Amino acid sequence: MSKDLFEEHLELIAKHEQEFLDRRTTRERLGDLIAGAAGSPTFVCVHLAAFALWIGLNLAPGRRHFDPPPFSLLSTIVALEAILLASFILMRQVRIGRRSEEREHLMLQIVLLTEKEVTAALELSRQIARAAGLGHVADRPQVQELSQHTPIDDVAQTIREKLAGESSL
Repeated sequence: MSKDLFEEHLELIAKHEQEFLDRRTTRERLGDLIAGAAGSPTFVCVHLAAFALWIGLNLAPGRRHFDPPPFSLLSTIVALEAILLASFILMRQVRIGRRSEEREHLMLQIVLLTEKEVTAALELSRQIARAAGLGHVADRPQVQELSQHTPIDDVAQTIREKLAGESSL
């Protein structure tokens, strides 16, 4: 593939990804920002430092302890934060899953179109081969079989049956 075609494909993919990102709602953008921040080493380090400070202040002698051991206030705050972070991460995963499904649908459409194009090109090649006096090549069983339309529903059914058979083992 030429460099120009490669770059064109990259630009097309980048365009589709950017369009997906641009379609996000403000809430989705905020959720992505929070989920992204929560997955960073900085987030972990800040939390470790905050927990150490919290525990240190509440164990230091000669100080008024606002959350004495077993640190029930800290536990409540951490539990609430965990619930909220899990929710943001799940929302992000759902959206990423939707995008993945969009890509899969696009790929399926491209594959189906490609199958039709290749089948038509192979049939045309067979006709050209016959016209050129190469009927013996054009009519080989494998070439004949490949130049026939592939029944996608039959292929899908065969896959389902095969997977069902394997899962029962």
